[in-house]
Amino acid sequence: MAIKQYKATTPGARGMTSQDMSAITAKKPIKSLLSKKRKTSGRNNQGRITTRHKGGGVRQFYRNVNFALPAGTIATVEAIEYDPNRSARIARIKDQEGAYHYVLAGIRMKVGMEIRSGEDADIEHGNRLPLANIPVGSVIHAIELQAGRGAQIVRSAGARAQLVAKEGELVQIKLPSGEVRTVHNSCQASLGAVGNEQHQNIKIGKAGRNRKKGIRPSVRGIAMNAADHPHGGGDGGSHGVGRDPVTPWGQKTLGYRTRRRKRTSKQIIRSRHERKRK
Repeated sequence: MAIKQYKATTPGARGMTSQDMSAITAKKPIKSLLSKKRKTSGRNNQGRITTRHKGGGVRQFYRNVNFALPAGTIATVEAIEYDPNRSARIARIKDQEGAYHYVLAGIRMKVGMEIRSGEDADIEHGNRLPLANIPVGSVIHAIELQAGRGAQIVRSAGARAQLVAKEGELVQIKLPSGEVRTVHNSCQASLGAVGNEQHQNIKIGKAGRNRKKGIRPSVRGIAMNAADHPHGGGDGGSHGVGRDPVTPWGQKTLGYRTRRRKRTSKQIIRSRHERKRK
């Protein structure tokens, strides 16, 4: 995928880039695979804002992506489609029984390509196999953490993980963050990397594009008054916070540890933070 550049005809277009949609082969999704998506604007059932800086945005329908393709599936890719709910592209496939599914589009997935799922599937891009049947060193994505639950990690655009070792019923996987963790070898994964790998290089360019995405403006705490934020105040303007970064309510942020699922810590062989400590 290439990046589409714009001429600097306006200040907003200067430096702005967007996705090249040339790889998308179908503009309209299948209605049977759509669900209504209600916007909450960051509010809970009491109408109180629980997530700031959300609101507005264009209307979207949710695409029901199948993250747990049944074993024995033999399907043909019929179209590559745009999904407004994720950074990756999705592929519309038709299985041997005539049923349609949406799956994540791999980096080499094209219209007419055949993909298979199951233990006897070939070691080819797009096929989905148990980790026990995937060779060591292979690049994978859409990985299950619990067998049968469906893909939970490595699903965003351009993401890839690597199967680095096998030990009994466990396999070691190196994730995009640098973390190395163990997963049971009965869990499934798709071969190859996720497509749309240039997504990270897109420059928003102007505030209006973020508003269409449902992202509202954010004001820096250091620009506020002392009564409005712990970072605020200062005679003549303060050029440094002078304390650990916190939220408007005093909760630590930017580096504050939030991991609570300690029961899975034994599955992490190497933390993603080790590179920062060296």
